[in-house]
Amino acid sequence: MTTQAAPASTEVELRIGGMTCASCAARIEKKLNRMDGVRASVNYATEKAKVVVEGPVEVADLIATVEATGYTAALPAPPAAAPEAAGAGPADELAPLRQRLVAAVALAVPVIAMAMVPALQFDDWQWLSLTLAAPVVTYAAWPFHRAAWANARHGAATMDTLVSLGTGAAFLWSLWALFFGDAGMPGMRHGFEFTIARSDGSSNIYLEAAAGVTAFVLAGRYFEARSKRTAGAALKALLELGAKDVAVLRDGREVRVPVAQLAVGDRFVVRPGEKVATDGRVVEGSSAVDASMLTGESVPVEVAVGDAVTGATVNAGGRLVVEATRVGSDTQLARMAKLVEDAQNGKAAAQRLADRISAVFVPIVITLALATLGYWLGTGGGWSAAFTAAVAVLIIACPCALGLATPTALLVGTGRGAQLGILIKGPEVLENTRRIDTVLLDKTGTVTTGRMTLLAIHTTPDTTEDQALRLAGALEHASEHPIAQAIATAARERLGTLPPVQNFTNTPGHGVHGTIDGHTVVAGRETLLTTPLPTRLRTAKTAAEHAGHTAITIGWDNTAHAVLEIADAVKPTSAQAVTDLRALGLHPLLLTGDNHTTAQSVAAQIGIPAHDVIADVLPQDKLTTVRRLQTEGRTVAMIGDGINDAAALAQADLGLALGTGTDAAIQAADLTLVRGDLRTAADAIRLSRRTLTTIKGNLFWAFAYNLAALPLAATGLLNPMIAGAAMAFSSVFVVTNSLRLRTFKAR
Repeated sequence: MTTQAAPASTEVELRIGGMTCASCAARIEKKLNRMDGVRASVNYATEKAKVVVEGPVEVADLIATVEATGYTAALPAPPAAAPEAAGAGPADELAPLRQRLVAAVALAVPVIAMAMVPALQFDDWQWLSLTLAAPVVTYAAWPFHRAAWANARHGAATMDTLVSLGTGAAFLWSLWALFFGDAGMPGMRHGFEFTIARSDGSSNIYLEAAAGVTAFVLAGRYFEARSKRTAGAALKALLELGAKDVAVLRDGREVRVPVAQLAVGDRFVVRPGEKVATDGRVVEGSSAVDASMLTGESVPVEVAVGDAVTGATVNAGGRLVVEATRVGSDTQLARMAKLVEDAQNGKAAAQRLADRISAVFVPIVITLALATLGYWLGTGGGWSAAFTAAVAVLIIACPCALGLATPTALLVGTGRGAQLGILIKGPEVLENTRRIDTVLLDKTGTVTTGRMTLLAIHTTPDTTEDQALRLAGALEHASEHPIAQAIATAARERLGTLPPVQNFTNTPGHGVHGTIDGHTVVAGRETLLTTPLPTRLRTAKTAAEHAGHTAITIGWDNTAHAVLEIADAVKPTSAQAVTDLRALGLHPLLLTGDNHTTAQSVAAQIGIPAHDVIADVLPQDKLTTVRRLQTEGRTVAMIGDGINDAAALAQADLGLALGTGTDAAIQAADLTLVRGDLRTAADAIRLSRRTLTTIKGNLFWAFAYNLAALPLAATGLLNPMIAGAAMAFSSVFVVTNSLRLRTFKAR
């Protein structure tokens, strides 16, 4: 194999395989950072390692270090090598885990039922239990055994170690009891005395514990993997926004080529409704370009010869010829994708509480089991009694309730959230909801509707609102400009059918004019009029512009008759949402790419003071704002809906995306608010906090049960029925506690 040297100050990205929990990522990161001249960050969600190499370290050395830690590493495959065929996508990645889960549940349910329901214990029932449990403990639980072995070789212990030890001990002891003890005798039943007494264990089997724990923990892993799989989807969604092909001018003719073939200096055509293929400069034509997805600015930008345009924005007006100035990875869209990826990789992976406890608990249990074995042998208790007590310690430590603690609360919590229009991506999200103290609210599409709307009609005394709207709507209906469409839509909704337009003409940068019912009608800037605005209309126009709204002048027959006020309207629920967030102890800030006048007008309507408004920000500025607040010691939540919010959503400690927004924003966020109602954000934070509290309560009782029963097991006083009842009670308590989340109500 050819080794690839990493020169000084080079950034290397590695794909990491074999990680099963956040502590795996931490272990790999620790090993890499011990290498001279290496700074590494490993992300469990994206399964990638970002490594900055300073010095003569080769990529092969980095890969060798990861492999020596018990995991796999490789350089990412080039995009062209990625599987595109149907069936080779992300859906197949979960197939092996799903198959193991289905097999485990199907086989474990009858095993648990026979062990817990005496009426089902027919003659030789224990042999059927063994037949059903064996595939669960071997095939279904294989990922746990494999991970436990890898951890053991490197002196580490995680939840996998506890599961493997507990299920393995329960299964092996059951085999001994069946083949060499009394458990295999026909007519064997599990006893029912609730007494504390010593037993040699030769008639006890624990197959239901081995099968049940495997099924429960696999279920948790499956749902975790399903949410983790979408971590990289934000990047894919961003990159898919760009145009796929472009009409390039070659020798005076238009030639359709893939965007990847564009070079700096090429000239290409952008027709109305098409996406701009790459960043460039207009060399011919004029139009309005909808750049809200990149800038957050709700009003379309007028462009003419010499103006810059950005790739993936939409041409909303006339034909443009653009000269490419940046292509490929240099474009603003590609840079935004890089910002999102960097933000995701830089996000500290939440260490699971269960894994942290397991790292201490597992060595203690193993030490206690060995000490128990040594004590019984040393005091002349005999091999049978000694092994019974030692194995009982391992069995009682098996995390049946622990395996249920997180997945049941998460499933009930996320299920209730789904009913309320709240989608929670994974358990690591919940920890962040408890700590946030600052909320950044994107304006366009989050606080506001995200589309231009007719807010008011101001007319002269001799003109009615319907008359002005009828002529303006008919004229603007012939235009493709977003502001024109807002007027036309309002006119159709209010008046129905509109009259036809003759001699329609568009004057770029000024407005439109045409003939309607014999009247020469103009709509646009004041410069289209041949007479000055009356005082009444001028006052209305000035007030509208002062509020950050767009004022469109309407006139006919050489006289000004009306001013239409257009703006991105504030959602009726936004003010209440801000109040609800404050009630949770959070500090809301308004963040927008719009100008200060517009931003402060919106802030005043929703109850945010002027000093809490951050305006005129570009996408990278939103990311910088989040980082600045984090540097100041704040824990930041970001609520947005646009592509321009994706990097900030990924960087924030908690990202909330409106389900009515773009795929890139939704994929980059931690929580999705399906209905697009900002009030749901407060409910989402409340539900997440309550779910986290439930998980922690479950974990406490799961471990409390283990710790309380361990002394009984060590002294040989653990009656099988008491053990089974305690384990069942612990599991029932965890499930019942989790089901309480179904009573959560939105405010």
